[in-house]
Amino acid sequence: MPPSRTVPPTDSRAGTPSRRTLLAAAAAFGSRRRPRGPRRRPPRQGRGAVLRAAGARGGAGGLPAAPGRTRFRPEPAPETPVWCFDGKALPPVIRVKLGQAVRLKVENRTDRALSLHWHGVRNVNAMDGVGGVTQAPIPPGGDFLYTFTPPDAGSYLIRPLVVGGASEPSGRGLAGMLVVEETNPPAVDADVSVVLQDWRLQDDGTLMPFGQTALAAAHGRLGNLVTVNGKPVPGAFEARPGSRIRLRLGNACNARATRIKFEGVKVYVAAVDGQPTDTFEPLRATLPFPPGTRYDLLVDLPEEEGATCEIHALIGKGLVLASVVTKGARITEKRPPIGPIGENKRLPAEIKLQNALRRDVVITGGAFVPKGKDGAKDGPAPDPVYTGDPQKIWSVNGASGAAGLAPIFSVKRGQVVVLALRNETAFPQALHLHGHCFRLLHPLDDGWEPYWLDTFQLLEGRTARIGFLADNPGRWLISATVLERFDTGLWTMFEVT
Repeated sequence: MPPSRTVPPTDSRAGTPSRRTLLAAAAAFGSRRRPRGPRRRPPRQGRGAVLRAAGARGGAGGLPAAPGRTRFRPEPAPETPVWCFDGKALPPVIRVKLGQAVRLKVENRTDRALSLHWHGVRNVNAMDGVGGVTQAPIPPGGDFLYTFTPPDAGSYLIRPLVVGGASEPSGRGLAGMLVVEETNPPAVDADVSVVLQDWRLQDDGTLMPFGQTALAAAHGRLGNLVTVNGKPVPGAFEARPGSRIRLRLGNACNARATRIKFEGVKVYVAAVDGQPTDTFEPLRATLPFPPGTRYDLLVDLPEEEGATCEIHALIGKGLVLASVVTKGARITEKRPPIGPIGENKRLPAEIKLQNALRRDVVITGGAFVPKGKDGAKDGPAPDPVYTGDPQKIWSVNGASGAAGLAPIFSVKRGQVVVLALRNETAFPQALHLHGHCFRLLHPLDDGWEPYWLDTFQLLEGRTARIGFLADNPGRWLISATVLERFDTGLWTMFEVT
């Protein structure tokens, strides 16, 4: 096992978080599939713990969450105590067909309360998985049956989300991906799921203690070791020349927003946050990648043998997540150019903004960043300073999120909603809209970005407007995806009746 590279826990912006930092990792890990002979159907799945969404004869599958150990550093360094699903340190990938039900019994064998949020699924409210809001948290020794049928194909994250207690289960390793396969998926040689995590390790290999106010009030718990599918980066892989790979990337880090950049390969974005879009090439081969974001990418590897493709995370001075070398016989099967994977007809063709319900959502709180001496720009930035209530660090519309919080507005089902989100904090804020997809509106309400989102990053001092059709009944969160911020108040909710 090669030595792992330590990543400095620096500013979560990494410039301006761009959805590019993991695309490289995905390309690399996708390329580790090495088909022999002509392309086969169905495509090979990426390596990792692929679980069934239901047990035999339609019963519930089991998903125990329990303490375990994994090796992040080579011997003689000790293994790191972690929490994991199903006894495996690899984040599980749960795969279902569109229209198939998910039935999973989560068994809590840890010493903390748990619930699992199916990040991005337009779920029924009782299955959204927010402990303390949509369900009672699963106590230690307890279990909970998640049963729902995802309405949309796509790639979704599984993240712990308990009011006041989400950061620790995630930071100890609990994460996964839910893949809902299309009825007619695109023809590829491999379909690979890639989950990004980072870990904040101490010198002895154990995890740094949780609940540190200084981290929650600033950038969150930024790790110093990055893993892809549970293994430390960088990784070196081989794939046949000319392979077409589908990469499903998900950022399950507690706090790290980054950009990913691709070198030596052309990447096409086919879906953003699980929802299909017209395929496009990322600008300058980079993509923003805040926590909670997902991309589906289509990649044609070079046709010549010996070509090298690298994926770089724009963290600090740069971090190579993986490299792929083409090796073996070239795949010669003819195929059409990469194109769209199809539209989701369950989403509205347009959002009529004329009669929308409009509300302001203002984010405040957190640490402040002192100015350097004499306004100097050179040298390290001063540490953020926070002296307030450690349980109520962040607020939305003047209220810190906690159990029993009242909705900030109520809307009838079928109403269009436009939210003006204003970030009055000193930090970028990665935000997630539960139960719905939204359009990021242009400044004059004269259009929107050409893809659906459920997660995006709002820079400090900025305002953005989002529009969505409130068509899913229940109480839904607007929440920080940086989980230390979520635990200390950065969330609110609205109600659809």
